[in-house]
Formats: sequence, structure tokens, C-alpha cells
Amino acid sequence: MEKKIAVSKPRLSSLQIFNLSAGFFGIQFGFALQNGNASRILQTYGADVEHLSLFWLAAPLTGMIVQPIIGYYSDRTWNRFGRRRPYFLIGAVLTALALILMPNSAAMASLLPPIIIGAGMLMIMDASINVAMEPFRALVGDKLPEEQRSFGFSMQTFLIGAGAIAGSWLPYILSEYLGVSKVAAQGHIPNNVIYSFYVGAAVLVLTILWTVVTTKEYPPEEMERYHGESVEEEHKGIMSIFTDFSKMPLTMKQLGLVQFFSWFALFSMWVFTTPAIAQHIYKVAPADTSSLKFADAGNWVGILFGIYNGVSAIYALLLPSIAKATSKKIAHAFSLTAGGIGLLSVYFISNPQHLIFSMIGIGLAWGSILSMPYAILSSSIPARKMGVYMGIFNFFITMPQIVNGFFGGLIVEKFYDGKAIYAIVMAGVFMLLGAISVLYIRNKKEL
Repeated sequence: MEKKIAVSKPRLSSLQIFNLSAGFFGIQFGFALQNGNASRILQTYGADVEHLSLFWLAAPLTGMIVQPIIGYYSDRTWNRFGRRRPYFLIGAVLTALALILMPNSAAMASLLPPIIIGAGMLMIMDASINVAMEPFRALVGDKLPEEQRSFGFSMQTFLIGAGAIAGSWLPYILSEYLGVSKVAAQGHIPNNVIYSFYVGAAVLVLTILWTVVTTKEYPPEEMERYHGESVEEEHKGIMSIFTDFSKMPLTMKQLGLVQFFSWFALFSMWVFTTPAIAQHIYKVAPADTSSLKFADAGNWVGILFGIYNGVSAIYALLLPSIAKATSKKIAHAFSLTAGGIGLLSVYFISNPQHLIFSMIGIGLAWGSILSMPYAILSSSIPARKMGVYMGIFNFFITMPQIVNGFFGGLIVEKFYDGKAIYAIVMAGVFMLLGAISVLYIRNKKEL
């Protein structure tokens, strides 16, 4: 069949690009609440520090399974609700329910131990976030011409950062400025955390509804005009995901090692920052999860996570210009180097306030991790497979987290004598290795 001449997609205004990614604000609001408080919640329910990474395996395991499947089906979903939007809504509702239930797991102790319920809610929350998140990545590829995609992914990163600031800081704001209690009885979650999760559920649903209402998706015939070929995938069955995996673009393979080092480092940071700072800086005993010092450490970690997300939000808007002046891979390598230095610096800090400087470097890395790999990748993916390949690319995010989940806690217990700070040092080393591996990416197109 003769290939038709493709027509350029219309450029979208900054407001339209904001609207199509607005739901990411709510997704990251909820994700930040999880990142900043899940270890604290699970420790409160009885998890040991060295076992935390095993509980956190819920996130990458569900992501590895869910994202390619959602990508596969969203590529093939064309109805009056759209191609990607139905998945936004389903994911939003399920995530909101998990956000409400997770900090209340102790109230359901008559059914199962709180630690089991809490871990189950963590898994449901991660699966639901993945249902909502994956189609947002594909939507940028669907809607934007190639020359606007770097800005589109940067806008998503800006909204991710903004949502993460709000989600990370909310428990601290509720306790320090609105008088909501930040401590609770042994085995129970403080009210400032519980109320924050309620707010997160509401924000998540409202922002995703904003994207659904304000963003129109292109129908198949219109997409065909823009790509010069049919974008409707043949119904070969879901097992075709494995065929697509084996035929992944070269660029995706080249990015795999970079993603492994980067996300291994991030997983260590998310899992072990709270116990590392509590032990190393606040001098809290490893088994102490109910003292005022532990609460202060947990709340300050929320503030720090908000700071690095704030830095990433601002930096994301600058990244397209930096990448244009240098290249995408140089911009990414620089950012990961800054993140590695930031993580390593935590070991040498004794004043909690000085950790803000560490978060600046981490924020530069996070801003780039959320945008540059997708900007590099999107131009090499066929339009008809945008969803499934964005989902498959998630393998390179989830695999390092799974490896870390199985071995990270064991390393902390056996090699680091239960001192979580060394997991943060290890994260810094891996981030620097990621920066080095970026430089070895080779592609026909200029990166």
C-alpha cells in the first residue's frame, strides 16, 4: 500500500499543553504523599528498616505488569470518551480510594494485621497510579508535533514537581501551621498524615477531570493524516507485547543502562531517606517510630522532598533550552551528575537545614529523569505503538527497583549494619554511573 504524505500536527499553545498534562499534578500529589510517608507508615505498622525495600517492591512490580498492558489497550481504545482518557479516570478513582484507605489500615486490624493491609494498599495505589500515568506519556506523543515534545514532557515535569511540592509539604503545613497532631499512639498514623492523604485523593480526581474536560483527542482518521499511515493497531492479542519488546527501537536499548543506574538510585533514596536522616542526623534509634524526634525527621523529609521537586519543576522549564544549546544527552548527563553529588553530600551533613543544598542537586537529576529520556525516545517510536512502547520503556524503570527491592534491604542489614545512610551513599554512586552511561548513547539523530 502506498504511504500517504503526512500532514504536520498543529502546534498547541502553552495553555493547551498545560491542560493535557494537568492531571499529572494530581498524580504526583498522591505519589509524593506515598513517597514521603509510605516507609513511615509501614514502620509504624511494624516493618523493620531492612525489610522496607521488600514492601516497596509493590511499586515496580505493579508498574512492570500494568504499564505495558495499559499501553497496549490504550493504543487500541477508540471510543466517544477518547483513546487515553478512559484510563485516566479509572486510575484516578482507584488511586483515590487507596489514598483514603492506606493510612487507616490500623482501623481494619480485625480483618488482617495492619502491616499486611498497609502493604496491600501500597500495591493497589501503585497499580492505580500506573493506570493513570502511562497514558499521559503517550498523550504527549499523540497530540504534539515532534518539535514541541521536549516542551511537552518538560511541562509534565513542571506539573509533577509542583504536585510533589504540595503533596510533600502538606503534612508539615497541617501540623506546624494548622495545629493538626503530628504524633499518635503506637501503631497508629498521625492525623496530619491521614488528612493529607484525604486531600491528595480529592486533588487527584479533580485535576484528572480537568484534563479530561479540556483536552480533545484526535480520532483515528485525523491521526492517520498526521502520520501518513494507519495508527490503528492490528488486534494480534496481548501477547504481541513480547514481540514488540523484542523489536524495541535501538534508542530504547541504549537508554536501558542509563535508566537502570538512575532508578536504582532513586529507589534507594525514596525507601531509605527517612530512616537514614532519622538515624544519621536526628540520632533516633532504629526501632523508634513513635517519638517526637522521629516525627520531626519524617516531616522534614517531606519538606526536603518538596524542595527537590520544586527545583525539578523550575529546572524542567529550562531543560529544553539547555538541550538545544548542547544536546539532550549532555543535558541529561550533567543533571545526573548533580544528583549523584547531592546524594553523596547527605553523608557529610549534620545540620538538617543544610540538606536543602543536597536537594538542589537531586532536583536537577529528577527534573531531567522525568523528561529527557522520553524526549529522546518519543521520536523513534511508531505512532500506532506509542502507548505500548511507553509502557515497555517502563521495564527499564521497574527492573532496577525490583533488583534494589530484593537486595537493598539485605545490603543494609548485612553490609551496612542496619545504617540506612550508606544506602543513600550507594544511591549517589549509582547516579554518577548513570551520568557516565548517558555519554555512550549513540543514535542516528542528534541527541
